Amino acid sequence: MIMERKRLEGGGYLLFLAIITFGFALIVWPFLLPILWAALAAIMFQPLFQWFRGILGGSNRAAIATLLVITIAIIIPAFLIGGVVVEQTTSVVVAFQEGRIDLAGWFETIFAALPEVLRNNLESSGLGSPQLIQQRAQELALESSGLIARQAVSITGSAFGFILSFGVGLYVAYFLLRDGKPIGDKIISHLPLGSEIARELTDRFLLIVRATVKGSIVVGLVQGALGAITFWIVGMPSVVLLGLLTAFFSLLPAVGPAIVWAPVALYLLAVGDIWQGVVVLVSGVAVIGMADNVLRPILVGRDTGIPDWIILISTLGGIAAMGLAGIVVGPMAAGLFLAGWSILYRSRTNEMEPHVGAPA
Repeated sequence: MIMERKRLEGGGYLLFLAIITFGFALIVWPFLLPILWAALAAIMFQPLFQWFRGILGGSNRAAIATLLVITIAIIIPAFLIGGVVVEQTTSVVVAFQEGRIDLAGWFETIFAALPEVLRNNLESSGLGSPQLIQQRAQELALESSGLIARQAVSITGSAFGFILSFGVGLYVAYFLLRDGKPIGDKIISHLPLGSEIARELTDRFLLIVRATVKGSIVVGLVQGALGAITFWIVGMPSVVLLGLLTAFFSLLPAVGPAIVWAPVALYLLAVGDIWQGVVVLVSGVAVIGMADNVLRPILVGRDTGIPDWIILISTLGGIAAMGLAGIVVGPMAAGLFLAGWSILYRSRTNEMEPHVGAPA
């Protein structure tokens, strides 16, 4: 047995294993994101699957029922909201191009309402010209319209690929829901790590995934919905787009959704819509902002141990590298990075403790 193990761990076999692993990774790479989202769905909806299995009395039926809930409650609304956002984004871009959005006039109104000292500072820095603001907005609109057009062509040209990836994601999610626990146990047993370390990293991974999805995505969606309702009450246009921006910026620690509602409140106050501006200001502080403080402890339950500044950097870096999936992948990588180094530090500390106080 020992000789067979030595032969398997010889250089030739390990080289073969590395090559075939790399080849397999290349084959499944186009479906990496669908597999990732399927794994996240299986992790988050595992309690619902277990509940269905207790009622329906079978893993296959429970997995199908869970997928139906995911499709009806998440996937279909996401497509509907996405269509509205694209439509509203396009209308805003076209309004900028056609000059129907008088940003220069808005800027003059807001600029006149500012204190004189602040106006002088803006003028001295070259930011007090409404024509410059309008020109920059027109350039941004042109760039955005080109980006939207390219994305539309890309989506249209790869419709079959999108449908295929979507089907693969649902198919993989079905098996991960049904067989997730034995698959996870097998992966842990095959990791080239000690059983305690592998188990600790796995627990850390599951904790970070649940905390990220519940504490960031769910809270962000709630804050985005509250923001959209607030903007609708005061009569702002493109409320779905503004709500989505509120949800997106809520992922950033500290300032978060204030990046969206604060300028809206400032604009409304500057143009004379006093009660509307006050409503947005009060809602932003007392409703949208407090939703994070109320919901996060309930949904997450315990801290992930990741500092806010690392969450900020890892989230933005993950989005830049992987798009929407980076919202989860970024903090997950940061959490595993910190967990790995903390395990190494604890191991070294434990090794040194018996030598402390030993006679020279």
